[in-house]
Amino acid sequence: MLNGPIPPHVDPRKLADRGVTLEGVIPLASLERLCDPLTDNVGTVHAKLDFVRGERRAVSIHSELRVEVKMICQRCLELVVLPIQSECDYAVVKEGADTQSLPKGYDVLEVGEDPLDLLALVEDELLLALPIIPAHAHEDCQQPAGLEEPESSEDEVPRSNPFSVLAQLKRDPNV
Repeated sequence: MLNGPIPPHVDPRKLADRGVTLEGVIPLASLERLCDPLTDNVGTVHAKLDFVRGERRAVSIHSELRVEVKMICQRCLELVVLPIQSECDYAVVKEGADTQSLPKGYDVLEVGEDPLDLLALVEDELLLALPIIPAHAHEDCQQPAGLEEPESSEDEVPRSNPFSVLAQLKRDPNV
């Protein structure tokens, strides 16, 4: 296991031959695409990447990523801190290789002769793990000031349902 900063580019085949596990932190500010929907880029991504050569000499990568991000809650428009976790298994194949024989549960990762951009891989996984609609838990969410539910008054006249006539027609067998 190698602790320390995660290298930006690696050769997954060489790391898998040695059974290397990379564990370390990545500054959130270095992942520009991930920081776009966030309110700030302060923090670190905790990453653990296991490179393994399995049966039939297949190379696989198991990644575990953790980070806390700050976004705007879409219910109350206040800051919300969200813990993001991602765990993924990749099967590393040569570009253009047949992927039909790969075991189920693996994402295909085509790697050519160039080194693998590890930071881009981590960033892609975290982007996929972000919530579509960031929000507090219902019990923690505060409604914006000025947004009050209207209370029904006793003077209010109950409205009739315009479709009640259709319900009566549906029950009438002569129609």
